[in-house]
Amino acid sequence: MQRLSVPCSKIACTRYLANPTLRNQNPCDIFINHRGIDTKKTISGLLYDRLTRLGLNSFLDSKNLKPGDKLFVEINAAIKECSAGIAVFSPRYCDSYFCLHELTMLMESKKRVIPIFCDVKPSELCVKDDRTRPAAEIRRFRLALEEAKYTVGLTFDTSNGDWSEFLAKASDAVTNNLLDVEEARLRSINPTYKHIPT
Repeated sequence: MQRLSVPCSKIACTRYLANPTLRNQNPCDIFINHRGIDTKKTISGLLYDRLTRLGLNSFLDSKNLKPGDKLFVEINAAIKECSAGIAVFSPRYCDSYFCLHELTMLMESKKRVIPIFCDVKPSELCVKDDRTRPAAEIRRFRLALEEAKYTVGLTFDTSNGDWSEFLAKASDAVTNNLLDVEEARLRSINPTYKHIPT
């Protein structure tokens, strides 16, 4: 799997956040898909905090859901509204029905997804069929996972990696992807739209 090697760019962040014509007014800019027991208190939580400080509206279940909320209703709405997603893959990611459901929704709705392979190689990820789910659903999960595994992303080893450098690269990748999504939206509205670099 290729590792995205984009230097942290304050210019990209500034362009997206400071320019109201580029900023999508969705209540959810980024949906963070993750396995809570593996990454909620580390990568996923830290990314949420960093993106929030950058002024982005991120969705992380533990931060956005409150007692009484219906899980599928709230999660499905956030995925539908988001501009892009982050899929934080971890060793026990594929054991979670919710992780696979969210990933499948992101992929099937053609959202731009940034994979982060945290302490796991893409080749180690697979959907197991324990015969408790319909075959059609397992097939959808497998297709979504394969698509994500063949998307250029970031890798991180939590025991040896530089957390600060990783968070800078990840937030830069998110901002650049949001810019791409917004520019594509503007071109779909106005085919003569041309981006003017700042």
